[in-house]
Amino acid sequence: MLELIQIKRVLKQQLSPSRFDHSAGVAETAVQLAQRYGARIEAARLAGWLHDYARDLPAERLIELAERAHLITCTLERKVPDLLHGPVAATLIESIFAITDAEIKQAIAVHTLGTENMGLLDKILYVADLIEPGRNYPGVEQLRRLAEVNLDQALLTGFNQTLRYCLEKNYLLHPQTIQARNYLLEQI
Repeated sequence: MLELIQIKRVLKQQLSPSRFDHSAGVAETAVQLAQRYGARIEAARLAGWLHDYARDLPAERLIELAERAHLITCTLERKVPDLLHGPVAATLIESIFAITDAEIKQAIAVHTLGTENMGLLDKILYVADLIEPGRNYPGVEQLRRLAEVNLDQALLTGFNQTLRYCLEKNYLLHPQTIQARNYLLEQI
């Protein structure tokens, strides 16, 4: 695996400046949440830095890479290719950065849509992506406070906020997020 300094160098070239700053914020927030909830700190840091590795790729390239790796699960992902950036990044980081840690790859793969039965690092990355210091939207402060005391409630609130936003914007809803939310709701 490459050293973090080398990974940051590659990310600086691959990502837009705002995406790089966002990734730094997610990494910092993921580390704080990992410390609070007992997850592996370095895994959280790496997942935070790498979660949006494929986010700035063109839509056609995301679809091409997703098809090659058999990642497309429904037709919606072809209509909204940005939804593929997590799974695509999870496949790319092994070949580009020699990261084989299944927990890191899983967290990156599900950080946009969530999934049923999310692991601790999955939850941390999903929430960190929503509350990193650069985020500014209605409800983010409440979500930040909630993340300090109850990760599952923060995750549920994050799902609800995301779904509400998509409904208000009249966006298509991915069934995986609805399933993830419903699964979590039944567990807590």
